[in-house]
Amino acid sequence: MPPRSTASLPWPWIALVVLAGALYLFGLGGAYAPTNGDEMVYIHIARMTAESGHWLPLQSEIIDTRNTKPPLLFWQAMVAGNWGQSWSLFTLRLPSVVYTFATTALLAFFAHRMSGRVRTACIAAALYLLFFSTFRYGRAYLTSAPETFWLALPMWWVLWLGVRGTAGVGEDSGAQGMDWRVATLMGVAMGLGSAYKSFALVAPAAAAIWCAWLASAPRLTRPLVIRATVGLTWSTALAIGIFALWFVLDPDPASVWQEFVLAENAGKMSNTQGYWHAALFGAYPMWTQLLAYPVNAGLLFFAVLGLGWAALRVAFQRQTYVQLSPAARVLLAWVVVWLVVFTIPSQRSERYLIPAMPAIAIAMALAWDRIAKVWFWITLAVMVPALVMLARIAWVMGDMQIASGPQVAITLVATLIGLTGATAGFFISRWSRMATLVAVLAVYASFGLMVQPLGTDSAGYSAAVQTRMKGQRLAVPNGFTGQFERFHFVLPGARITPYDAEGRNTGAFKPELAPADRLEFLLDQFDAVVWLQDSLDQQGPSCLPRCTLLGTRWHVKSRHKAGEVTLQNLWQPNEWLFRREWLVARTPP
Repeated sequence: MPPRSTASLPWPWIALVVLAGALYLFGLGGAYAPTNGDEMVYIHIARMTAESGHWLPLQSEIIDTRNTKPPLLFWQAMVAGNWGQSWSLFTLRLPSVVYTFATTALLAFFAHRMSGRVRTACIAAALYLLFFSTFRYGRAYLTSAPETFWLALPMWWVLWLGVRGTAGVGEDSGAQGMDWRVATLMGVAMGLGSAYKSFALVAPAAAAIWCAWLASAPRLTRPLVIRATVGLTWSTALAIGIFALWFVLDPDPASVWQEFVLAENAGKMSNTQGYWHAALFGAYPMWTQLLAYPVNAGLLFFAVLGLGWAALRVAFQRQTYVQLSPAARVLLAWVVVWLVVFTIPSQRSERYLIPAMPAIAIAMALAWDRIAKVWFWITLAVMVPALVMLARIAWVMGDMQIASGPQVAITLVATLIGLTGATAGFFISRWSRMATLVAVLAVYASFGLMVQPLGTDSAGYSAAVQTRMKGQRLAVPNGFTGQFERFHFVLPGARITPYDAEGRNTGAFKPELAPADRLEFLLDQFDAVVWLQDSLDQQGPSCLPRCTLLGTRWHVKSRHKAGEVTLQNLWQPNEWLFRREWLVARTPP
């Protein structure tokens, strides 16, 4: 390929990728970054294990969650957090961002190699960063970013051979493709990926590599099948062996077997309703997995559907598969095998297919100009009300003095940019595709800017209050498993005990009592209590003046009950989104 001049580079697309990458770092340490409730469970296990001073066994105060994930995830946090000395959300989440950026760089490289265009590489990178599954699970302290990186490495090798068009993918591939060194490195990569999440991931990873290897061969021969099968068998055995080191190193291997292998993994393959009844009519029917890739794309749901529709239009034509390049066959095997494998377990989730999303990003970038514009127009139509609602919430936060004037203004500017891009995409046909990505980026940016005031030092408890709470017995609300862990970042050094809140009445600390009586009960049991506002008309905690109000901050209400958010009050987020959080202590007699 002739060298490209700097002037010919697609600077708007490059700028879009840079902005998307910057967005991953903005607000990374905030309590309201888009994440999953399990993040705090994992952070809790990592903190408890670090406090024990030992790598193993894993530690937890939450029942049945001690061995919920392999140790590599928690060791990563322990090292990043310097065994508790640099314990912050930003520090714990940063390794996930590094993994995500590394995966993005690799898929952009291969998109460029397959297309010969920098623009296509930028589109692939922007798509991957703007997929909601990447934004939600690829920057918070969760397992998806590292597992996606490690499990994709063998696929990148197979794709590299296909892109090069050498004998590495063919009947003479013994020396260049699947020799024992390559098979060993593949096993190490799959083993590290499984050591972050589960040994079960070795199955789809190995199956995808095997199918991609054979599908990309110019001619299928018995020696090739035998070589690929033997090589992948060794890779799989090595990966399982690396994962099995957990049992060797853990002082309590019986608990690992019971809690992780049987409860966390084998339990997902069984169902009391019967396999086929659950598969067809249960909570996770098989057909839901057909939408797994669009669901993982999130705001780009309809764009991925457009890719699927474009593929279906030519899928059944006689010459379609024959005309596919070896690299395209690798991508096809990657996507299809992961989908098929994770349709089999009785518990199904689109999250299990996240490691195949890099292939979706590349495929979409390659077919970008062939995806019908109607799918982008539908996406733009969805972005408009989302941006308007974010602007409304930011405006209300300004009225409630949660956010300052400049903070509200910059959020409104971001939403205005998104709305302008969406409008341009509707009326200027050639801009519709890029405008879609700009609008999605604006949604993420607007959300990050909107919640940013809630994460500033001035929005939390004062340094004096934090100093006073060190070593004190503190009761904190827990609306979801492990959510109490966030208070270790809010009031570091406090001796925190969770109590059930927000409808999570599992019996801890008398949830059957009326709110006022329960607050009095908690104040008798602890040195201080973090209490959530019961209703909008409540101006202060009910214990006043018999208690002392030490501090207050805003709480964003989640897990709403039916009827709390309706069309009538949707435009008034102050009625259903924000509540006060009070830190109170019993007034000495």
